[in-house]
Amino acid sequence: MKWLAVTQRVEVHAEIQERRDALDQRWSAFLYQAGFLPLLLPNQLELAMEMLTTHPVQGLLLTGGNSLQRYGGDAPERDALEFALLQKAEEKRLPVLGVCRGMQVMQAALGVELVPLSGHVQAEQEVCFRGEWIQVNSYHQWGTSSDSGPCESLAHSHDGVIKALRHHELPWWGIMWHPERLSPFRAGDLQFFQEVFSRCAQ
Repeated sequence: MKWLAVTQRVEVHAEIQERRDALDQRWSAFLYQAGFLPLLLPNQLELAMEMLTTHPVQGLLLTGGNSLQRYGGDAPERDALEFALLQKAEEKRLPVLGVCRGMQVMQAALGVELVPLSGHVQAEQEVCFRGEWIQVNSYHQWGTSSDSGPCESLAHSHDGVIKALRHHELPWWGIMWHPERLSPFRAGDLQFFQEVFSRCAQ
């Protein structure tokens, strides 16, 4: 199996003065079913970069959770890590897939400004993904209807909001739904992950 570097959300527990790195257990199950093993990166920049140096991976998954600080989030350490990871991925031509917040991080890194949305926090939403209308979940309050800089749109909702994208030159992809939250996992999502990371450097 191939190893993927996987980022984690920051959970703040002020009552006990803890900031925890966390990942939904369903992600591990989803990735394993798709044929990957997760290398969980801590939200500590120096440590995470050292882990990548000593444990080479074949791709990078930017997961959801936490708004970017510029959009009201409270996890600046995660912002710093993920922007640095994208820079490293660009240097090494490493395949990247951003999910929900992860796609927004990619857009921000590419200079795209997101705008507030309404009606995009719901359990089910229909989107046109690569020419086919499918049902997905939606848990985001920021997005864009314009082309995302050097990326092309792969999916959009009925109101035109971009729901998936692909970089024109780099092996970067993004989706705004959470495939790990579906039960059972959708075959199309598993195949999409395999497609993205089949471009892994040997």
